[in-house]
Amino acid sequence: MKLTVDIDSNSGFCAGVTRAIKKAEEQLEGPEGKLFSLGAIVHNDAELSRLGAKGLVTIDKEDLEEMQDAEGETLLIRAHGEPPATYEKAAALHFRLIDCTCPVVLKLQESIRDAYSKIKDGSVDGQIIIFGKPGHAEVLGLVGQAEGHALVVENWQMLQSAIENGQVNLKKHIEIFSQTTKNPAEYSSLCSRLEEMMAKENELPMQRFSGRGLLNVHNTICSQVATRHAKLSRFAIEHDILIFVSGKASSNGKVLCDRCKSLNIRTYHIETPGEIRKEWFREDDKVGVCGAASTPKWLLEDIANRILAFNEE
Repeated sequence: MKLTVDIDSNSGFCAGVTRAIKKAEEQLEGPEGKLFSLGAIVHNDAELSRLGAKGLVTIDKEDLEEMQDAEGETLLIRAHGEPPATYEKAAALHFRLIDCTCPVVLKLQESIRDAYSKIKDGSVDGQIIIFGKPGHAEVLGLVGQAEGHALVVENWQMLQSAIENGQVNLKKHIEIFSQTTKNPAEYSSLCSRLEEMMAKENELPMQRFSGRGLLNVHNTICSQVATRHAKLSRFAIEHDILIFVSGKASSNGKVLCDRCKSLNIRTYHIETPGEIRKEWFREDDKVGVCGAASTPKWLLEDIANRILAFNEE
């Protein structure tokens, strides 16, 4: 074989994940040599194993509830963020906190809190909608900013169903936000369709409806994620075959991999070098190796080297 391999320069850890891992490593290399992480610091088993070997202990909400006292222990809040109740519980257990909530997520949480406060005090008659994956760690943190009073929809079908069953009142004010890692094109499309339905329900032409301020669309998708979609699309088209690397639990990974598959049918989703199969490749293939915001660069490099090794077999 005469395979050539390119690693997508835009793939790999986003700034928020890089910051969280750096802070975790600093703690683990210190005198304590131990750190609790509330939830997986990154949705990648290989990276979790590497950090676990250094002393990172991943716990979940159930573990937190069962603890009696954590005096002297340190708890890391990962980039996804957490609802206010988590901070209250951690404080009650006397944890020292390392808060690694991504600055983009923090800003989004603040926006939701501000919007909800106006709804709660009655100055605005409306509701909050979050475009995101139900149950996702970031989304749970976002819903918590509105004390649980936010509707989460993952796609247009879910929103349409919520409208039909009365969960959404198109005649009232709506504040809509997006999970930071969602597909920008999907969010834009969903917001446009919602606006059309609200204009029709309020018996207003689009131009007049837009001026009423009944729908407030917040641009909350991370700019790094948003540009990654466009750059990854070009990368997918430029290569004969794509090896997409991410944990199967990564929401961002699923979104980006689905995008790659829509543009390049020869896209394979893997987590480790051991999953690669020689029969996937053709003579003289131009191979692209890419990944999600939760995929470490060292893993992309390991996979690229594994593919190049086929040239010597």
